[in-house]
This record gives sequence, C-alpha cells and structure tokens, in this order.
Amino acid sequence: MTLSNHPERLKDLIRSLRKLSARMVLFQQKTAHSLGVVLTDFKTADILNETGPLTAGELGKITGLSTGSVTALIDRLEQAGFVRREKDPNDRRRVIIVPVKERHNEIKEHYASISMDMAELCAQYTEEELLLIIDFIEKTIAIHEKQIRENQE
Repeated sequence: MTLSNHPERLKDLIRSLRKLSARMVLFQQKTAHSLGVVLTDFKTADILNETGPLTAGELGKITGLSTGSVTALIDRLEQAGFVRREKDPNDRRRVIIVPVKERHNEIKEHYASISMDMAELCAQYTEEELLLIIDFIEKTIAIHEKQIRENQE
C-alpha cells in the first residue's frame, strides 16, 4: 500500500500532522509562558539541552535565525538563567553557549505529565510499530531541518 494509491489517507495524515503541530506549539507556548520566556527562547533552550554547548553560529544554523537575532536571543536566555557564555577551552577566541543544568531540570518538570501520558500511549504499540513510528518522526524532523536550511539561503 502506498499513499499515492490512497489520496484520502494522505490528506488525513497531512491534516493530522498539521493539527498535531498546532497543539504542540500551543502546549509549548503555555510552558514557555509559565517559565517567563517567549516560545522561541524556550525552544532554543530546549535545543541546547538536546545538543549540548554550541557556538552562536551553530545555533543560528539550527534555528534559522540571523546573527543579530541569535545574539539577542542568547542575551535573553542568559538573562533568564537558561544559558551562560563560556570561552571555548580549545579556542579562547570562540564563545560557546552552555545550557544551565538547573533550568534544564525545570523544563523537564514541565514535560513530566505529558511524558507519562505519551508513555501510556506508546505502551499500546508493539516494538515493530514503535520502530515504524520513530522512523517516520525522524524522517519528518529531517524534512523540517531541510526546510529551515533552505529558507536561510
């Protein structure tokens, strides 16, 4: 079965993905607000927690933001206590942006309830089904990252 042979399923899937995306943004906006930051700052802090320390340039490539926007974003995150700037131990001319572990734990606390709900949902699927879902999500992430890179150029 291919989706091209089932255009209604393709429409249903795309509609569901857009609906999921909107709900995820609204949930994350609520979480960001409760932490006292705007959504872009919150998601960038989350990205830094995922990747570990990055340079401002690397952060700009991931987020698709301009150099000036990244600098302002880092300033806000530093002021809110989510990151700190450190000299790169391998190249003292470079500055790396380091996530603050305590604030990372605070972010994780906001995800505790939804993580439990998602774990319960995932328990309904076989390992093979979960592997398929993971594959789909990873490929979806890659598509979004590609779109971010293409929109930077």
